[in-house]
Amino acid sequence: MVPVIMRQENYSLESIGLLQLVKLPWILKFLWAPLVDNNAADRKQLRRWIILSELFYAFVILSISLFSLQTDFKLIVVLMVIAFIASATQDIATDIFAIRVLGPGEKAIGNGIQSGGSFIGSLFGTGVLLLAYHYLGWQYLLWILAAFVIFAIAPLLIYKPESDLSVATKVRVKPLDILSFFKEKFARRRVLVLVFYYSGLIGILAMLKPYMVDLGYSVKEIGFMSGIVGTAVAASFALLGGIIVKHIGRKPSIYLFALINLFVGVFFYLISMHTPSLFELYAGICLLWGAYGLSTVIIYTTSMDAVRPNSAGTDFTVQIVITHLSSMLIAVFSGKTGDIIGYNGLFGVEILMSVISILLLFFVYPVNFKSWKSAMR
Repeated sequence: MVPVIMRQENYSLESIGLLQLVKLPWILKFLWAPLVDNNAADRKQLRRWIILSELFYAFVILSISLFSLQTDFKLIVVLMVIAFIASATQDIATDIFAIRVLGPGEKAIGNGIQSGGSFIGSLFGTGVLLLAYHYLGWQYLLWILAAFVIFAIAPLLIYKPESDLSVATKVRVKPLDILSFFKEKFARRRVLVLVFYYSGLIGILAMLKPYMVDLGYSVKEIGFMSGIVGTAVAASFALLGGIIVKHIGRKPSIYLFALINLFVGVFFYLISMHTPSLFELYAGICLLWGAYGLSTVIIYTTSMDAVRPNSAGTDFTVQIVITHLSSMLIAVFSGKTGDIIGYNGLFGVEILMSVISILLLFFVYPVNFKSWKSAMR
């Protein structure tokens, strides 16, 4: 949302690029995840972490509304980084809460709802809030955003959890020992899944809009097709993914969704051999975003399964940060690859990445076809 507003205000691409700094808290949040783990002995403390973090987030957003993009840009970037630190802290506490409260059979549905909500939030940010900016301006936009942040925690203000000291951490997580999670053999193997599972999709996602530009589509058409239709499909498939995982189990789902990722790469490879029709492009966008929604659910669910009881927030955060970092690198790699071998060649590479991802699954999650129904749940 903000990059679009900045471009409309004639900011340079260099200035817009600086805005990427606000994402740093989401990459580095594993550094203070132990702090939350060590000070969240029960549900009451977790509730306090979530409420205070979100209230502080809303306060910083309101503070930003007092400044102008034209004259206070650097200060606004600093305040946005602070706001994202608060938001990332809330995310850590929320993940711990979900891991403790949801049973094994509920995690898939919970992650489906969470992922779907995230995609809906993205849709809201790129659509409704941009309209609010267009009609109301910068200051009112931020007031509305702050109001929605406060509205989002309203259920927690009503919710009064009982003391839950039975789940209190018995062993404190050492801030300098964050990576101890990977001492276990399975955890080290799982890194391969975290790095490569999205790899067949991320390159296509990163280059989808440039591809559509080169096909002659306008910014408005691209915004609607990818930003609205695509994100809506992702939200729907995230919810569907939670239901699928709950009913057929983790292991069958992780293989099924990986095969769908492979199919997406094949589809884009085939349609890029010619100028795709509008129908083919819509089908590709829906397949791509739908597969991304499904993959998000299974990665989040299995990441929750893999945490240790005393460091749930730290372990989960470290795993998700790995997916963020690998996705960032793959996105950069896809741009350079596309420049060298073109879109068709890039989509071919994405097919290869999906195949590698599936082969790695056989290494990390061996399949016993005779007892498929007993796959891990």
